[in-house]
Amino acid sequence: METIIVWFKTNLRVADNEALYAACQSNAQVIPVYCFDHSHFAKTAFETKKTGNFRAAFLLQSLANLDANLRKANSGLTILKGKAEEEIYQLAKVYNAHKVFAQQEIGIEEITTSNKVEAALRTLNCEFKTFESNCLYTEAQLPFNMNELPDVFTQFRKTVENRIEIDEPLPAPLHINSPEIKKMVLPTLTELNLPEIEADKRAVLDFKGGENEANERLRHYFDETHAIATYKETRNGLIGANYSSKFSAWLALGCISPKSIYHQLKVYENKFGATESTYWLFFELLWRTYFRLVMKKYGRQIFLKNGIKADKTTSALPNHQLLEHWKNGKTGIDFIDANMLELKLTGFMSNRGRQNVASYFINDLKQDWRYGAAYFEEQLIDYDVSSNWGNWAYLAGVGNDPRSNRYFNIEKQANDYDKDKKYRDLWLK
Repeated sequence: METIIVWFKTNLRVADNEALYAACQSNAQVIPVYCFDHSHFAKTAFETKKTGNFRAAFLLQSLANLDANLRKANSGLTILKGKAEEEIYQLAKVYNAHKVFAQQEIGIEEITTSNKVEAALRTLNCEFKTFESNCLYTEAQLPFNMNELPDVFTQFRKTVENRIEIDEPLPAPLHINSPEIKKMVLPTLTELNLPEIEADKRAVLDFKGGENEANERLRHYFDETHAIATYKETRNGLIGANYSSKFSAWLALGCISPKSIYHQLKVYENKFGATESTYWLFFELLWRTYFRLVMKKYGRQIFLKNGIKADKTTSALPNHQLLEHWKNGKTGIDFIDANMLELKLTGFMSNRGRQNVASYFINDLKQDWRYGAAYFEEQLIDYDVSSNWGNWAYLAGVGNDPRSNRYFNIEKQANDYDKDKKYRDLWLK
């Protein structure tokens, strides 16, 4: 019997998981694995950690839930620690694995790691196969080649939104043909050299990782509260659990797929009617897919100071004092400081807040946008490589914004979105 290793990364779910589904359909022995690669917790060139404690805690919860769901299907999750190319190679050698299935990567560092794993497996005559996941569409479904991907979102949206049918999500396997998988032992935050989390009662939501929690949030937002019905009106909110969907945290680790959310949205629309608000949630899912495709098209360019705009003149070397004041909510601008304190103390910030603090960092402080993006990478529970770096590049004028300078008037924004100062008082008093 063949043995297939399924390498989980940011697809931590059993439903609508192309790699897991394909392995189960092949009548092979399946071994699910996750690797704690040292590089995920290293220091960056921008004086930040790749993964902070809020992200790591959410990851550990998600892995625990994935293991539990795999065990319901007669399997379990094997935890590896070390360089992926070494650890997966050794596991494949022990089990004489014929194939390793994994998700297709789009980030430069992730692609580099996947290439190293593939090269190592080649010496064992072990096939390495990847599957597209975490997008609404596959590349094959697009009506253009990747090099023809429009550089403006509106053009992309008009080309695809009524032209491509979004596939139904794949079912979760009821039974996985696995050998006995040892009880999973996860590292602690301390073992990952990260501080324990002190819960802050002001947090918009008590985020808990995992596929079950993702589905519960979906049910809560659609069926229990019908908050989706007012999404377009409330999405620029700052306080509370339901001003926005908060799906981004679970999407970031693939605890739920965009296709699953989309099809549940269609179920809701069929029952209660389509509205501007239901469309706007699809619109945001489409943006997420677009940023992934942009990263696929441009690769390393997205992470460069000038982004995809080679002729763009950008800021000088970073001012470390300004950087630290910004990170710690000590700029003296109350709306900026409130948002940055929320991020520092909870690992989350509203979309409206993110746009304002990024604009302030880039346009008012005149700092290298990549330092801001790297800090978000460390802190945000819902960090996603393409959305984070794509949005920062967009606001810096070196990404996919057709406008050359997207400046936010912070005082006006504060008056528009926090007129009564409830948000600022919440975080600054």
